[in-house]
Amino acid sequence: MKAAKHQIADLLSERKTEKRKSFAVLLDPDKINLSTFPKFLEYAAGHGVDFFFVGGSLITNYAIDKLIAAIHEYTRIPAILFPGSSLHIEPTADAILLLSLISGRNPELLIGQHVIAAPLLKRSNLEVLPTGYMLIESGKLTTVSYISNTTPLPRDKPGIAACTALAGEYLGLKNIFLDAGSGALFPVPGETIAAVRAAVDTPIIVGGGIDSYEKADAALHAGADVIVVGNGIEANQELLPEVAACVRAYNEKLESV
Repeated sequence: MKAAKHQIADLLSERKTEKRKSFAVLLDPDKINLSTFPKFLEYAAGHGVDFFFVGGSLITNYAIDKLIAAIHEYTRIPAILFPGSSLHIEPTADAILLLSLISGRNPELLIGQHVIAAPLLKRSNLEVLPTGYMLIESGKLTTVSYISNTTPLPRDKPGIAACTALAGEYLGLKNIFLDAGSGALFPVPGETIAAVRAAVDTPIIVGGGIDSYEKADAALHAGADVIVVGNGIEANQELLPEVAACVRAYNEKLESV
């Protein structure tokens, strides 16, 4: 079932204001087994996943439409596109993270792909979520850094990240996504998340390298509003209930105060 227009943006803003946290699972079409996908969706829904992000930096097997159809059939969880390019726009999704790679200086990912995508988005019913996308150095060269032809922000310079995020907010971007990248050795440092949290009023999404309850908890307490896990769950499905339990515990503690 598709979400109502503006529902997701309003939900992200409302949860940020209330200091409630959310859990998103990133689904890479190249790594999904469609025959077992319905069972996984029911598993994720049962553990309280809030959002599915669908996409990736490089997709060699276009199955986005099939993934979204299954998400809508087996769950009521919003399917949000996480596009690597304008080729990854699928109008049957609920929303799209319209990513502007503000940590880099590649004009194609700052505005070029957006110009190509704009008329397609105009004709669709997708809810557009303007998002400042920031790559943070993670200890290794990641796919997104290679494909985007950009250098991540240094992980030991939280001030640079804070100023970059603030510039994005001043430009009108409604969300900030801090990403260490798929397969990151290290997650986004808590100091970086905290610096960005102090600088901007937008919801903050954090992903990459979150492969334990402890790392998820550290990101939440540093100021992340949405935790994103992808590769970690592909390697270990038990990570999904761990992170879900972490987000739930944070919110339950908030309610008890």
